[in-house]
Amino acid sequence: MTDTDAHKVTDVLPEPTPPPAAGNGERQVPEISTGVSEIVRRWKREDLVKRGCLILHGLALVFSLIAFIVMASNTHGDWKDFDKYEEYRYVLAIAILSSIYTGFQVLRQILELSTGKESFSRQRLALIGFVGDQVVAYMLLSAASSAVPLTNRMRENNDNIFTDSSVAAISMEFLAFFALAVSALISGHKLSNKSYI
Repeated sequence: MTDTDAHKVTDVLPEPTPPPAAGNGERQVPEISTGVSEIVRRWKREDLVKRGCLILHGLALVFSLIAFIVMASNTHGDWKDFDKYEEYRYVLAIAILSSIYTGFQVLRQILELSTGKESFSRQRLALIGFVGDQVVAYMLLSAASSAVPLTNRMRENNDNIFTDSSVAAISMEFLAFFALAVSALISGHKLSNKSYI
């Protein structure tokens, strides 16, 4: 084979194709890492929402228990007995109901966070949370607002430990209402965004 033949062979052979540019491979890695980081961010956001709901239910439980204890112990004899007033009995009954509901929610949420298993489907939990929080919140608001006029009338004539205890129980029910109202807003947001899917 002569030099001329060698040149002819190399002239006929196609030039080797260059390897793919490094930019193509780098573009794929950020797309994958972006997807993973978005998933991790979503998990963190969902975990934050779960912990936030737990804190709100915990606050509502504490406020409801305080309202229950203060109103139940508000017996000072004669006319200073909560049991003689229908409004105060209503405050006590709703404080008991709210304590039971929020206690159940706190227990359920602690179990779910510790075990990682949900007791119901996400759709049912969101619906139960939304409806339950709203019903109990409005019952708390109803009970507290029904006792306010009676307490104000009593405080005009006699401002004593009985009326002060009544005000404390009513205030705790208002605070429990606010905690459950915010929790209901979060549950409603979950339902509207269908983030349980």
